[in-house]
Amino acid sequence: MSIQSDRLGPTTTHPALLHSHSEVYTDLFGQAPVIFAALSGPRHVLQAANPAFFDAFTGGRPAIGRPVGELVPELAQQGFLERLDEVYRTGTAYRNRGGRLVLGGPVASREEFFDVTCEPRRDAVGRVDGLVVIAVETTAHHHAQLLAAEQRVLLEQIARDAPLGEILGGMARAIEELSPDMIVSVLLVDSDGRHLRHGAAPRLPDFYNEAVDGIAIRDGTGSCGTAAYLQVPVIASDIATDPRWEGYQDLAERAGVAACWSTPIHGLDGRLLGTFAIYHRTPRTPEDKDLALSAAFARIAALAIERHHAVETSRAAQAREKAAREDLAFVLEASTAIACEPHYSDCLERLSRLTVPALAPLCAVHVVEHGQIRRIAVAAASRAEEDLLDRPELRVEIDDAVSRVLARGATETGRAGSRPGGLPARLGITGYVCVPLATHGRIFGALTLVATEQPLDDHTVALAEELARRAASSADNARQFTDRVRLARDLQAGLLPPELPEIPGAVLAASYHPAGEGLDVGGDFYDVFPLPDDRWALMIGDVCGRGALAATTTGMVRHSARTAARLLNDPAAVVAAINDALTDHAVGDDCFVSLVYGELRHTSSHLALDLIRAGHVPPLVRRADGTVEELTQPGLLLGVGPDCDPSSCSVELYSGDSLILVTDGITEARSRSGELFGEERLADALGGLRTSSPTAGRLLESVSAAVAAFAGDATHDDQAVLVLTAC
Repeated sequence: MSIQSDRLGPTTTHPALLHSHSEVYTDLFGQAPVIFAALSGPRHVLQAANPAFFDAFTGGRPAIGRPVGELVPELAQQGFLERLDEVYRTGTAYRNRGGRLVLGGPVASREEFFDVTCEPRRDAVGRVDGLVVIAVETTAHHHAQLLAAEQRVLLEQIARDAPLGEILGGMARAIEELSPDMIVSVLLVDSDGRHLRHGAAPRLPDFYNEAVDGIAIRDGTGSCGTAAYLQVPVIASDIATDPRWEGYQDLAERAGVAACWSTPIHGLDGRLLGTFAIYHRTPRTPEDKDLALSAAFARIAALAIERHHAVETSRAAQAREKAAREDLAFVLEASTAIACEPHYSDCLERLSRLTVPALAPLCAVHVVEHGQIRRIAVAAASRAEEDLLDRPELRVEIDDAVSRVLARGATETGRAGSRPGGLPARLGITGYVCVPLATHGRIFGALTLVATEQPLDDHTVALAEELARRAASSADNARQFTDRVRLARDLQAGLLPPELPEIPGAVLAASYHPAGEGLDVGGDFYDVFPLPDDRWALMIGDVCGRGALAATTTGMVRHSARTAARLLNDPAAVVAAINDALTDHAVGDDCFVSLVYGELRHTSSHLALDLIRAGHVPPLVRRADGTVEELTQPGLLLGVGPDCDPSSCSVELYSGDSLILVTDGITEARSRSGELFGEERLADALGGLRTSSPTAGRLLESVSAAVAAFAGDATHDDQAVLVLTAC
């Protein structure tokens, strides 16, 4: 036998038993559940045996008086007869636990396991004249142990999240190895809950597995479809005659299966998960142990399937969470980038660029301006696709879709060829989505995405709608910003001379740079205007504050100066008149002005100027030889009180000499470290020019370049410069 035996010493039997007849053995072991046989002589002739012996070894046929080797010839091939010979020869008993024997011959062989005890039988003088064999069949116990071991392996696989196919396939193979007459199949409930899908069936033909993959869950669809429908075990002992197999009997015959026992697989919550089926090659009715086996492994399969569902659900949730984070990051980054564009058209152009290729390979943005629809921005993933957007037939279809969306105020999606006259599929277009751009209940445009490969799915449409919603708000803000900047510039232009006049014997140059983004009207101003008697007035000033108040004050100062200068022939009187206007008509607290006002007249050899400085940055004079002079005539700010006490100073400008007037936005420009540009650096910028007699424009450029190099592009205050150069 195939397992280790336990040898026993010589055995002495009771004398009364040595000469007992077979009737005595029958009385002792006839109905016993153990296997008993009494063998006589060296050929081991069967002297007596109980029915259990014949059931196990001869198919139930009694055969007393024949050698056991003839009755069960397969014993000789497995060494069992040699073991009997050894006991008979040595008189030493042996015990074999869990011995394996293959019985039944080559045609119908079966594997059985036994616990065997073999003892010598002695005659009256103590000689061995036969053997007594007692055995207990342990096949069921052995299989139960193996199945328990396989179940432990399966549970370990489930615990470590092995692939479901690996677990179910391993389970099927384990059962089939233990019971070669069985063929195992597991089908899984489809996501729609109405069909069964192939799970595992390693010994069924591929054509059979393919045929039953997707079988409907309903009555009359074989054992498995019916078991899933009724949710109770369904036994087809003979497929050929079972009405539930009608329509599938030829398939079963081709696959070589004749019986099928199917058990529904239920989860812990009672939900149907699939079916566990055992097939046989011949018609067969299950025994209780077979049904118990099916139920046990159906429970194992349920654990594996539920664990698989839990893992897949977790992975899907993680994937959705990751996708949601990525979507949110995309929308946030894109909307932030769009919001950073201060101007309306730039904002919408950025929108089109950000959608390609993240959402689609083609994008167009349309807006409504003055009652007309205009395409304001396009983007494409490649040059060829950019050319595609210019194809007349595609432009017509996109324009039509935009018109419908603007009219209805709702998103429109479509596929190529989905409607007559729709997007031309011959151009490689697979679909589109057109989303309205709306804010505060007003639709002002549309975002259109066009696909050239896969059609746009619901996920992409949702992202496009969210991005369009955010972009519309940013674009509306940018439009308002653009309008405010334009308005501020228009107002600022109205507070400055539209162009500088031409003064005989002199050249003028001026510049004005508003602070920040130009949203508010600044307080810096300059003006040059003619006076009677061939005289000219010029001034530069800085009104405290910004916005409407600064604009009102600037207008008051300019108009007061122009009016007073024509009536009064004295620069000090003009400045006093301006101060009176400010103090008499103050439109707010702390409304004061710094100013340099001057009047110019011609002499035969030079230009003569009388200048009044009222709390302003000191004027600079650059002589033709490059020296720079600062005019520090004292003076109070205007608008502070009724008495400004203006006093003038005289300046003579000869050919090549220049007067430079600036506002404090120049001298108070700050570097990154916070250092002021200052009047000294301003003088250095003017005196550092290598040209002996630079023009007014060249001096202006030198000042602007020096400030930009020192403070960078950021301007925290308005900057105005007025230069007059004598010719």
